[in-house]
Formats: sequence, structure tokens, C-alpha cells
Amino acid sequence: MVQRREPTARQVRLGVELRRLREAAGMTGAQAAALLGANRVQISHIELGLTGVSEERVRRLASHYACTDREFIDALVEMAADRTKGWWEEYRGLLPTSFLDLAELEYNATYLHEVAVLYVPGLLQTEDYARAVFSSRVPELTHEELELRVHHRLRRQQITTPYALVIHEAALRIRVSDRAASLAQLNRLLELSDADHIAVRVIPFDLDGFTQAASTMKYVGGPVPKLDTVVRDVPHGSAFIDSEAQLNAFRTRFRKVEVVSLDPERSRDFVNRLAKEL
Repeated sequence: MVQRREPTARQVRLGVELRRLREAAGMTGAQAAALLGANRVQISHIELGLTGVSEERVRRLASHYACTDREFIDALVEMAADRTKGWWEEYRGLLPTSFLDLAELEYNATYLHEVAVLYVPGLLQTEDYARAVFSSRVPELTHEELELRVHHRLRRQQITTPYALVIHEAALRIRVSDRAASLAQLNRLLELSDADHIAVRVIPFDLDGFTQAASTMKYVGGPVPKLDTVVRDVPHGSAFIDSEAQLNAFRTRFRKVEVVSLDPERSRDFVNRLAKEL
């Protein structure tokens, strides 16, 4: 099988999960290879996402590793069989790989939970807001790079996945551009909050004891909980977190932030008041 030059995060995740199953079974790469009639290098490439793996081989490996979680195995098989060439592939070689991986992750998500403290999240940004955010980058982007990022961000917004956002008042008040752009962004939030698949909740400044300001994150639901992913911003793109302990911690963080936020109806009233103040 042809070796991939640049595996996607989804392909890498499949390899990571197969490696975790092998290690949990106490088997070496050489032992796993022998069971498949392959060699250790082939197993290594599969686990690194550098080569694909057939559906039949995924099931054989899961059986050899004594994995009995049928739902999880079926999800891995579906990942192995996925040959989707999504719209994000148009940007390969033009934007950092993390941009493409994020779009693919959102496309395959069963649900999205997000906590935002300083910025309105990309999935809900207006074009002017997105352009202002990217314009603030240091070093400055060229005009072409800027427009590519804005265009990519707007295309990400086509998803219809259930999306729950908890956003701090700070993110609603900070003007990344001018008054007109801020008003347009607030109105955009009000418009989107009417959608059946979007729930927006606000954390006001006057909330006592709010200690979760560092909980900014995007929690992406997978086909099964073991395949969930947390996305966090880093200086040069996005970091993808998928260890079971970390996933459990971020699930708890989201619940804690959500429980202290205003309910969707009161949040909508809150955003509407901010818009009128502008």
C-alpha cells in the first residue's frame, strides 16, 4: 500500500487507537505483525497513519487484541473505510494542515461543545469579525493568506451538527474591529441561536466565583465516547487531545461551565441588551 506523505488527524487517530489496543493486550509490534502475516514496519506504518488498513484487518487485529467492544470496533472499521475527499482538501498546501484537520473533525462530529472566553468562536463569526481576528496576527499575513483563512473559516460554518456554546461576556464585549462589526456579530449570534441545532449560553461578568476562565476549548463528539477529541488553540494552529483521562477531565470542565451559565432564553435576552447598548 502506498505510504501517505501527510496523514490527516483522522487517519492518525485510527492508528493511535490500534496501537492503544495492541499495548493494552501486552503485544509487541512484531507479534501483531506475525498474526497478520505482515512485518513490524507495516504495523508501525499503520499505527502512525502512514498507510491505510483494510476493514478486514481492523477486525482481525481487534480480535487478536481481545477487544470485545463491538461498537468501538465498528467505529474503527468505519474510519478505516472512509475515503471522503471533503471540501477542505481544496486548501491542502495552501493552509496549515491543522486547519484542514479541524474542518474534517467538525464534519465527522456527532456533536460539538465549545467554551469561549475572549473571542466569538470561528463557527459563528461574521466575515468581518473573522477578517479582523486574522488581521491581528503577528507576523502579518499577506492579503492572499488572510483571504484564504477567512474563506476557509466561513466554509466550516456549513455544519448542521448539534452545537452547544458557552460564551463569556468578555468575548461579546471585546471589539476586534469597530462598533459596526461588533453589532453585526451580536446580531449574527442572535440569528444563529434560533437554529434548532445551536444552543448559546452566556456567562456574565457579575457571576461570583467563576474560576474556569482557562477552560476555553472545543469538545468534539465522536461516534463513540472513546473517539471524542478536544481541540485547543496553540500559537501555530490547533492541538488535538484524545487521551481517556484528558477527555474525562474536559467533559467535567464543560459541565461545570455550563451549569453556571445563563440558560439559552436568558442568554438571548442578554445578547440582545448588549446589541442595543451599541
